[in-house]
Amino acid sequence: MRTTVPHPSTAIPLTGFLAALCLAGCGGDKSSGGAVQSASAGSPPAAAPAPAAAQTPQGQQVYQRCAMCHGPAGAGVPGSFPPLAGSELATAANPAVPIRVVLKGLSGAVTVKGQTFNGAMPAYGTMQPLSDAEIAAVLTYVRSSWGNRASAVTAEDVAKQRAATASRTTPWTAADLRPLLGGH
Repeated sequence: MRTTVPHPSTAIPLTGFLAALCLAGCGGDKSSGGAVQSASAGSPPAAAPAPAAAQTPQGQQVYQRCAMCHGPAGAGVPGSFPPLAGSELATAANPAVPIRVVLKGLSGAVTVKGQTFNGAMPAYGTMQPLSDAEIAAVLTYVRSSWGNRASAVTAEDVAKQRAATASRTTPWTAADLRPLLGGH
């Protein structure tokens, strides 16, 4: 029995096929709203995107980005990454504090639950962008999980802070945020 191997110029490259599958599975091109368009003529058109309310991000899903450092239960990593459970910054009475941290990042020494951490958190509002709705969802999740009992955050709250801090190009420090905490 003889096996025929297709000529490389006529075979679909496996890497191209896998890349197309990944794009389809990961939401595809953001400019198309994640819809995958059919390439064959006569195919039915792709389904229209769901209404905006159905596309509201779930905070727990967005938190998966945060869990790598802060842990799945918000406990952090002692000596490396601060906990979010019981965090004075995450649960600040003024929600501008955690919003600004997520938007622009945090750098330098910060004390959380009596322990000092000296590191850096990336800016998820610019460098690895999250939408206003995603930031609101994840902060609402953090502020109401693991025993935290702080107010919800809205996309409008995030939009206001994004506009108010648009010219800032560096991460926040604990000293920068202290006035928003009431001098604590």
